[in-house]
Amino acid sequence: MRSQRIVPAAILLMAPVAALFLLYLSVLYGSKSIPTEEIWNALFHFDAENVDHQIVMASRLPRAIGALLIGAFLAISGALMQGMTRNYLASPSIMGVVDGSAFLVTFAMILLPGTNSASLIALSMLGSALGAALVFGLGRLIPGGLTPVRLAILGTIVGTFLSGISAAAASYFQISQGVSFWYNAKLHAMDPAMLKLALPFAIVGLTLALLLAKSVTVMSLGDDVAAGLGQRTDLIKVLILLVVVILTGVSVALAGKIAFIGLIIPHIARFLCGEDYQRLIPVSGVLGGLFLAFCDILARFVNYPFETPIGVITALFGVPFFLYLIKTRGGGKHA
Repeated sequence: MRSQRIVPAAILLMAPVAALFLLYLSVLYGSKSIPTEEIWNALFHFDAENVDHQIVMASRLPRAIGALLIGAFLAISGALMQGMTRNYLASPSIMGVVDGSAFLVTFAMILLPGTNSASLIALSMLGSALGAALVFGLGRLIPGGLTPVRLAILGTIVGTFLSGISAAAASYFQISQGVSFWYNAKLHAMDPAMLKLALPFAIVGLTLALLLAKSVTVMSLGDDVAAGLGQRTDLIKVLILLVVVILTGVSVALAGKIAFIGLIIPHIARFLCGEDYQRLIPVSGVLGGLFLAFCDILARFVNYPFETPIGVITALFGVPFFLYLIKTRGGGKHA
């Protein structure tokens, strides 16, 4: 019990140092290496005529910050979904939330080609809600549909269905190249203006997640226990889904579909700090951000000087982990 308090505190204390180190590596390395001195000058003595300074400020720094934030958002979303459903296999990428977001973004590009960044973020959130509603709605209609494996199967079916429609529509309307951004998750195309615009939404989502942490801990004990303790379970579930929709929608709007972070990281955080979501949520956020930033750096060297899609890197970790969970914990809900 004591270690479950000390370890999270140590992680949170070390997180700023680890984040700064990964930020430095992310800005330093790429198809063109930039000397440390030039990075320093770009940050504190910016010269608009200097190409290296432009690369640092307009591309690599927003990309690194975006990776840290998006990893945190997806990991926290996964932790909340697992706590709410008591399902070890729950995550935004498996439960159709990410695919729903990308689905609506695709049709926005087809039907509303002049959509501004704020509207795109809002539509991405609405798509996240659509994906979640389809999966959990079908789960309620099918006998035993809310069990972990069946819910994961439903999520995969709904996600594949939405992705297929999106791909077909993009091909028919000849916008496949533009839509590929949301399906290949190219962090190097991070838009600094959209990143700034997304921050208020992200702050709201993160604040709600932390405020709900105690309620999620109770919810993870089961609906009957939570109701017996006086918790308004339906309201809490709606608020949890709202947070997941906000954080996932922002993530997809910024960088497209990135899988498995919401599945892997909450389990690692749970192993380190136990089932108390007041510790688990911030630790998941920290580990998720660091993990995606690390994967983004790794993606630059797998096939250097070409970049490997970040989804391939996360899948290398995520697929074996997913199969392990199905084998060991797929048959029931966690306690």
